[in-house]
Amino acid sequence: MTRPPLARLLAEAQPGVLLFAITPPRRSAPVERVKEIAAVTLDRLAPLDLDGLILYDIDDESDRNPAERPFPYLPTLDPAVYHAEHLGDWDRPVVIYRCVGKYGSRELSDWLRGCDPERVLSVFVGASSGDKPARTDLREAQALRQAVRPDLPLGGVVISERTDEHLRMLAKQERGCGFFVSQVVYDVNETKNLVSDYFYACAARGVAPRTVVFTLSLCGSLKTLEFLRWLGVDVPRWFQNSVRHAADPLAESYRQTMAMARDLADFCEHLGMPYGFNIESVSIRKAEIEATTDLAAEVGALLRG
Repeated sequence: MTRPPLARLLAEAQPGVLLFAITPPRRSAPVERVKEIAAVTLDRLAPLDLDGLILYDIDDESDRNPAERPFPYLPTLDPAVYHAEHLGDWDRPVVIYRCVGKYGSRELSDWLRGCDPERVLSVFVGASSGDKPARTDLREAQALRQAVRPDLPLGGVVISERTDEHLRMLAKQERGCGFFVSQVVYDVNETKNLVSDYFYACAARGVAPRTVVFTLSLCGSLKTLEFLRWLGVDVPRWFQNSVRHAADPLAESYRQTMAMARDLADFCEHLGMPYGFNIESVSIRKAEIEATTDLAAEVGALLRG
């Protein structure tokens, strides 16, 4: 039976949403190379039973951490431009991230007016720190979307480790967020704490909880592990040790990530919480790319089973 489109799945808070996230090519890449990357990506995703594709909007986050960045910041193509000009053969919805601080209100308004809500959803991301200058802050962007394109499905970012995150989610929900996508999950207990707090806070207020899409990402090398820590992602010591001491760090990461997926799925289903998964592919290493595709297929089987 054909599944409903992504916007409807999220509007009705149906469980089992499966997304796949990528970063657009570097802005410095020649057009022919961009076309090649797009074609290879679409071929790789075609066999997967995805409800949609996430396109990240990358911003310099050096304000987040004064330490040297493990991987250099390299500007990427605007995700909306990449979608419009190079992903025309993708026949399913796209969730376009917007780091709203990079855009002025007029620029953001023009983009909102040009969106097709049948094909495009969005997630607004605020500044990486309170001290970072922003051309448009998160609340302004949410209000702008409400005024210009209230029919555009809008999501918000979730960071499980923040103790008041469930209250932030409720505030975002009041400002128009109809779904949430988490930062990459490695600490399952903190994520379950958040889901539980949010679910029961919704019940206390008499509002329906919105779908939370948990982001899963393989950590196939020690340098990737170092970068996650630089970004402020809470990676439990047991997970760090498992990867650091494994004969095959990628295989160990895959095993642990699938275990987390099963744990979160079981927890949400028992609670009655609408959920889904986003499989993140941001590595340029062939082995990690292939393993991430396999992960998406296995998580899809978990959800559809």
